[in-house]
Amino acid sequence: MSASEPASKRRRWRWLAGAGGRQRRQEEVILMMLCALSIPSILPFGIYRLLQGSWISAAVDMALVIAMSAVIVDVWRTGRYQTASLWVTIFYSAGMLVTVYLRGVSLVYWVYPTMIAAYFVLRPSVALTINSVSLAVMVVVLVAKLEVVNLATIVVTIALINLFAYIFAYRTGLQNKELHTAVELDFLTAVGNRRALDRRLSEYAQERRPQLESSLLLLDLDHFKLINDQYGHAAGDKALVRLAELMRRHTRSSDRIFRYGGEEFAIIATGAGLNAAASLAEGLRAAVAAATLMEGHPITISIGVAYMDKDREPADWLAQADKMLYAAKQAGRNAVRVAESSYGGA
Repeated sequence: MSASEPASKRRRWRWLAGAGGRQRRQEEVILMMLCALSIPSILPFGIYRLLQGSWISAAVDMALVIAMSAVIVDVWRTGRYQTASLWVTIFYSAGMLVTVYLRGVSLVYWVYPTMIAAYFVLRPSVALTINSVSLAVMVVVLVAKLEVVNLATIVVTIALINLFAYIFAYRTGLQNKELHTAVELDFLTAVGNRRALDRRLSEYAQERRPQLESSLLLLDLDHFKLINDQYGHAAGDKALVRLAELMRRHTRSSDRIFRYGGEEFAIIATGAGLNAAASLAEGLRAAVAAATLMEGHPITISIGVAYMDKDREPADWLAQADKMLYAAKQAGRNAVRVAESSYGGA
């Protein structure tokens, strides 16, 4: 970021990045903003009810304020927003139901923002489930306080709002998924592009839960420039497409394939230590050497393999795999070279 950018913009980016310069997910930011907006919205009512001697209502409001503050701190420090989003929705819903029970039907209007907020932080199906349970509990609370017609009006209105919010959230989710898929797909080979690779490596590096070890493979077509010069770029593109198809057939369903750039590809071998990744790379090298990616012109690949050590950064994994790829080229091409690592098991 350049020094000429406004200070307010630099501060905003530092806030989004958080501790350690980690880029925050959109879901984290939305959840923290929702909690931050809730605190000044609830706190004045809590103070007012405290001064009026409405101890139980005040306690509910203050509990919500404390819970929202705790969520902000936890998500800020850990980035774990999934469970926090669920608890925030449960806190909101429970507080809303208790408030309606204590203060009566005059506070039913709190139901609408509470239920709509759930669709901003949870999957639509989960939000709809929680809101439906809350609506059922609210009917039990209000059935003795309202006439049937008035209660039915409230229930139908809330149900329709939930239905519309669910449809909107579901359609928006589908559109976002399609957009992300299109943005992260290589237009020629239909594998992931560099953007998708960077995102997946970043996610793996940030994920602190125990998970299967993984390795990174970088592979490059040997003498590809000569192919383009001799046969034309259309023929070279056709060879790249055939290579991508071959890689799909000779990798596992858990592996992820990306076009790193030009004639260079990357594979994240999930659940594979160095030994297993080396076997995968050797099998892929042999398959390419035996295949016909271009009629009348044999094509081979060179592969570099590196272990994705969680104590290092994605840039280190890429640099190590690239170093091994260069070593394979230096060894005469059509070869596999594996980085030495004490962490890479079978």
